[in-house]
Amino acid sequence: MNTLTPARAVILLAHGSRDPLWRQPIEAVASRLRALASELPATCAYIELTEPTLEQAADQLVQQGARQLTVFPLFLGMGKHAREDVPLLVEAVRRKYPELDVRLLPSAGENADLIDALAHMALAHR
Repeated sequence: MNTLTPARAVILLAHGSRDPLWRQPIEAVASRLRALASELPATCAYIELTEPTLEQAADQLVQQGARQLTVFPLFLGMGKHAREDVPLLVEAVRRKYPELDVRLLPSAGENADLIDALAHMALAHR
């Protein structure tokens, strides 16, 4: 490992569900991310009803040597979880690991590229 470059890792953060099939698309994004950047540890975490939690995922990545953590919320809408809960959960990780550089990306639904891709997908089936 290059000591001049922080060991980076990514957590894809989603809602969670009691239905075990619900997490398949989230895990598919993580799998694709790992395929695109095999050197970058990437995992999923969930706010409720599914494990690991954000804290558990951060614990695992820190134990693996992560010093920089990017949290990408996979939410389309800006509901209470995205507006309020996610920042609080990220801040809890920052407090637990003050030496860890934790970066919170905007939610997926705020990304113009995703909005454009979804619009094109809808038009593809006319």
